Amino acid sequence: MTRRVFITGTTRGLGKALAEHYLAKGDVVMGCGRSPATIEHERYSHYLADVTEDRAVADVFARIRTDHDGLDVLINNAGIASMNAFALTPPASMRKVIDTNLLGPMILTHGGLRLLKRSAAGRIVNISTVAVPLRLEGEAVYAASKSAVEAFTRILAREVGPFRITCNAVGPSLIPTRLTEGLPADKISRLLNLQAVRRQAHPADVCHVIDFFLRPESDLITGQVVYLGGFA
Repeated sequence: MTRRVFITGTTRGLGKALAEHYLAKGDVVMGCGRSPATIEHERYSHYLADVTEDRAVADVFARIRTDHDGLDVLINNAGIASMNAFALTPPASMRKVIDTNLLGPMILTHGGLRLLKRSAAGRIVNISTVAVPLRLEGEAVYAASKSAVEAFTRILAREVGPFRITCNAVGPSLIPTRLTEGLPADKISRLLNLQAVRRQAHPADVCHVIDFFLRPESDLITGQVVYLGGFA
């Protein structure tokens, strides 16, 4: 069955990899970002939007309703990090991280629920991070925003369950992307040593977890957060 999958932040990194993964599976994929599309495919549609702007998000869902007559999967991937000591983080940077990482998924989910309710098996997947359980120094604002996403995931799962919609989250461990390319080698080594499986994650690892959440047989799997890597 061809699914209609909407993924935020698809111009690069994990979001782009997710979009390409579901295109390869034969799905119709919609993406959005503040930059033009970096994917060309007959089953891919791209919408320019800032996920923190509710009017722009409403316009995107109006176009999805017109262009695709519905939605089956929403993957809230778009996010930013501020890896710095809390005392050195300007309030403006804090606000930007929280707006993008927390309010963004909330606004997107709020806008998409009407379409997801019409799906036979609606799915919402939020992207969190292992920085939440690891309580890493220098990531207080980032981890706090993602911790709130996890609480949002668990509570929303209870609210949307009666509509046959599941809501889950996946917390990737370190993935080589633009978000992490500035990390020094010694910090990467320390992070990997905290894991039970001591290797960096790849987008395919995230895809495997999301594939499980999206399966029709996973209709009882909701309100869950799955972290990659394990912790020694």
